[in-house]
Amino acid sequence: MGEHIIKLPDVGEGVAEAELVEWHVKIGDIVREDTVLAAVMTDKATVEIPSPVDGEILWLGAEIGDTVAIGSPIVRLKVAGDGNVKPGKEAEPATGAEPPVRLPSPKPEAASPPKPAKPAETPAKPASSSSAPKTVTRSSASGAPRPEGEKPLASPAVRLRAKEAGIDLRQVAGTGPVGRIGHEDLEAFLARGPQAARGPGLARDDTVEDIKLVGLRRKIAEKMTLSKSRIPHITYVEEIDVTALEELRAALNKEKRVAKGGAERPKLTLLPFLMRAMVKAIADQPQLNSLFDDEAGIIHQHGGIHIGIAAQTPSGLVVPVVKHAEARDVWDCATEVARLAEAAKSGTATRDELSGSTITITSLGAMGGVATTPVINHPEVAIIGVNKMMVRPVWDGTQFIPRKMMNLSSSFDHRVIDGWDAAVFIQRIKALLETPALIFVD
Repeated sequence: MGEHIIKLPDVGEGVAEAELVEWHVKIGDIVREDTVLAAVMTDKATVEIPSPVDGEILWLGAEIGDTVAIGSPIVRLKVAGDGNVKPGKEAEPATGAEPPVRLPSPKPEAASPPKPAKPAETPAKPASSSSAPKTVTRSSASGAPRPEGEKPLASPAVRLRAKEAGIDLRQVAGTGPVGRIGHEDLEAFLARGPQAARGPGLARDDTVEDIKLVGLRRKIAEKMTLSKSRIPHITYVEEIDVTALEELRAALNKEKRVAKGGAERPKLTLLPFLMRAMVKAIADQPQLNSLFDDEAGIIHQHGGIHIGIAAQTPSGLVVPVVKHAEARDVWDCATEVARLAEAAKSGTATRDELSGSTITITSLGAMGGVATTPVINHPEVAIIGVNKMMVRPVWDGTQFIPRKMMNLSSSFDHRVIDGWDAAVFIQRIKALLETPALIFVD
């Protein structure tokens, strides 16, 4: 029998480290070759790390939320044969590489070349087998009421009985193991009379749950902090009459949706029309399709229009990118949006599909509200926010008529885009959406 060290492999794209976001195994587990051991995240791409050999888990070299350098040991296995490290030796490769390195969380600043990692001063502690946030509570001494803020230990039946009686279980002394409250403890408390009960049925909850930001949630936090701290935002809100657009969209969706190649055309939503309107507006104001390197003082103005579509997924916010929207019609845009949305939702979107945007659309659909203040996707200079559509009475000069109205709430980097230019850009989009036939005119 021997031992085998598994190091964090190079996950591509030239990254120097990755964040451990999930363990799929725990110490003592028996694994087979290709069993998934862990999941790590770089930027917004999540990569699974498989085992190259069969064996038993002896040691896990990082905890959930740790940032680990590429090439650092993360798992030690007991294997048949000699393995690649002597049994009982500290967790390090046979080649003498450094022990696992836990890097501090990256600050929300411009990227810089990675510095050589330093060896950890102490051996890494075994990681938890679960990535779920933990609530830390202290056990109470048996027979004594818990302090305010402590969560009492009790069965669901006891909790229900206490709730019906209007009793705060924090005031009940538990006589069970580690202060667990049983039925007899609750009955004894009730027997002392109404003065023992606190409140008429609404108990206070002073517990505090500490949740560590890991994985995608931490990436989002860093990105938002970077954007808000570095970019002076100007937000411009405009009302748009989309009645004609909705009529056109409904008519197109009723037509036989078969493309020239025989494939079925997708159902059109509002987004493809907005994307094509943005393409036309950018043709008049190409500075809106830029990335601003504020450290070098250079505006990178792109010819290709790569539109990011902010999407909410079970894991959090991601921004899949429709590349070269200038070369796509509304149906092609709709097809690509649907494909990317499904990939993002299922967690299969690639790093390339989640990067490279030059301008972003954010939409909450029916929950979009009347107005928002969207945060620019750094280092872009503009983001277009779509608010919910509502039927409202509009005066046409002689009478009020019902019209489908929608606001666009858009933010711009005021270092690059003046307020006047932002207004001209949105007014151009407004004109195209209110007269949607113009979207199809080259």
